[in-house]
Amino acid sequence: MKAVRFHAPGDVRIEDVPEPTPGPGDVKIRVRNCSTCGTDVKISKFGHHHIHPPRVMGHEIAGEVVETGAEVTGWSAGDRVQVIAAIPCGRCGECRRGRLTVCPNQESMGYHYEGGFAQYLVVPAKVLAVDGLNRIPDGVGFAEASVAEPLACVLNGQELARVGTGDDVVVVGSGPIGCLHVRLARARGAARVFLVDLNRARLELAAGLVRPDAAICGAEVDPVDEVLKLTDGRGADVVITAAASGAAQEQALQMAARQGRISFFGGLPKDNPVIACDSNLVHYRELTIVGANGSSPAHNAEALRLIATGAVPVADLITHRLPLDRAIDAFGIVARGEAIKVTIEP
Repeated sequence: MKAVRFHAPGDVRIEDVPEPTPGPGDVKIRVRNCSTCGTDVKISKFGHHHIHPPRVMGHEIAGEVVETGAEVTGWSAGDRVQVIAAIPCGRCGECRRGRLTVCPNQESMGYHYEGGFAQYLVVPAKVLAVDGLNRIPDGVGFAEASVAEPLACVLNGQELARVGTGDDVVVVGSGPIGCLHVRLARARGAARVFLVDLNRARLELAAGLVRPDAAICGAEVDPVDEVLKLTDGRGADVVITAAASGAAQEQALQMAARQGRISFFGGLPKDNPVIACDSNLVHYRELTIVGANGSSPAHNAEALRLIATGAVPVADLITHRLPLDRAIDAFGIVARGEAIKVTIEP
């Protein structure tokens, strides 16, 4: 079969590899869509400490069951499924406390296991053990279902930041994650959602789809000043930094309202992870700063439900659909910010 494999930083190849065979507790699927994200671009350029090459990349996976292991029950050939990316162990202290997103033993599709940029994929038994194989609801296409994984991460972030009815929400970063944050915030009852980005072209592309209440280009105006103007000097109830920017995190503290919640959703480069935090702002305004790391199997199931009910539309965010032999081109499109969501159709 054809697959996209990482060999070394800067060395990603489309190759012929043996078609996989499921073990007794595994499920084999025909991959119908595997969508791309910025993490795929970073892996292709820099690698990842959990990836021991060669490794098939791709972790936003949807497809249909073609074969099940002898010990598998409840799944049959033809079932349409979405696969979690982050696999908690389900047994450690954090998992037993329900904190599956911070499982210290977490493994991932496309990292520890072969990923979805391939014609076929074996879903390991560990995924089934934590209810990480989800049925795609009727009426939801494979491409839409593949977006459930990033939406699940967004859902985790907004739950932690307690986005809710009547909130003014600022989303910094207008990539696919930022667009999903805008739509989910509306679905959760936010009064207004403001979208911020430094790149005018990317901001306009995103704003044309998700229609924020204001689109703020940080290269042209001071985003803190703009948010304060839009909120009559009060600031935003929630600020989500969906960009790998220390400056954005520092600005988030300044644009948050009293008792505001700040989500450091986008991680920073490992060689520059430290920001300046005005501790008095946090103290006197009673601010809450939360991180957000991935998603749980339950978040993936809920993301599929939100897509199926139309609460969070995603089909129009998929701006590019490419065949497997153009997967490396897709990484370039993502890196240049020319698309919202790029999906690969093996």
